[in-house]
Amino acid sequence: MFMVRGFNDVAVGHSFSHSVTVTETHLVLAAGLFGDFHPLHTNEEYARQSRFGHRITHGPLNVGIMASVLGNYFAGAAGPYLEQTVRFKSPVAPGDTVTTTWTILEKMPKPKLDGGIIRMSVEMRNQRGELVLEGEGKIVLYNDARPR
Repeated sequence: MFMVRGFNDVAVGHSFSHSVTVTETHLVLAAGLFGDFHPLHTNEEYARQSRFGHRITHGPLNVGIMASVLGNYFAGAAGPYLEQTVRFKSPVAPGDTVTTTWTILEKMPKPKLDGGIIRMSVEMRNQRGELVLEGEGKIVLYNDARPR
C-alpha cells in the first residue's frame, strides 16, 4: 500500500528515489505504444554496428519511468504534472537498472488548491552510476488524497 505524502509532508531538500530494471518487454511495448520501430531500438544486428554497440531504449520510455516515481511516491496527493525539462546524457540499454532521484527545490503554497506547487530536480543513473538523464519538473501536490 502506498503512503500518502502531501504538500505539508515534504520540505525543500527532501529527496526520494526508485530503481527499476529496464527489460526487453519495456522496449517492445514502448515500440508499439510510440509507433517507433527504429532499428536502434528493435534490431540487435543493426544496433551492434552503431556508436552505441547495442540496442537502446526510447527516450520517452525513460521519461515515463522517471515520471512514474512521482505518482508512486505521492500516491493520491499528486495533482497535475505541470512542467518537465529533460536532458538525455547517456543511452539506456535493455537490462540496465536505472535509479531515478527527485529532489525538492522549491515549494509554492497555493491555498486555493489546498496544497501547492513543488519544483524538483531529477537525475536518472544506471547501475554503473552513469548519469543517463537530468532535468526539472513541477507538479501540483495536494495536502491529502481526496478526489478533486
